[in-house]
Amino acid sequence: MDEPAILVVDDSVDDIETVHVAASRAGVTLPIISVLDADAALRRLDGAAAGTFAFMLLDFNLPGVDGLTFLRQVRQHPVHARLPVVVLTASVNPRDRAAFLAAGADAFHVKTVRLEECLATLTAIFKHWPAPVAAS
Repeated sequence: MDEPAILVVDDSVDDIETVHVAASRAGVTLPIISVLDADAALRRLDGAAAGTFAFMLLDFNLPGVDGLTFLRQVRQHPVHARLPVVVLTASVNPRDRAAFLAAGADAFHVKTVRLEECLATLTAIFKHWPAPVAAS
């Protein structure tokens, strides 16, 4: 099997670029696949075998289907229900955090506006979630 990828679901091209910079700084060599909305992410998941993705970085505020609704869909997916999902969002609302964790998110991190803080958060995420998910 090829090396697993990191799936990034975020509608901000700037935030996706920050993920790439942080991955490089953290020494991450896994490929990063970025999509701008939940529909595109679901198409990627539907066409992928178990173990294709090491984990997913998911934003909350997406066009169309929001990140929370999409996470619930992922947790019902026949192949990727156990895929680790790290929510990375601008929302500081404690209810959003609780809702994501209750829906099955593995971690919830708030995006910061300061680049260095965001890079530090992403670097910590990459160091914590490096391993591919074993097939169920």
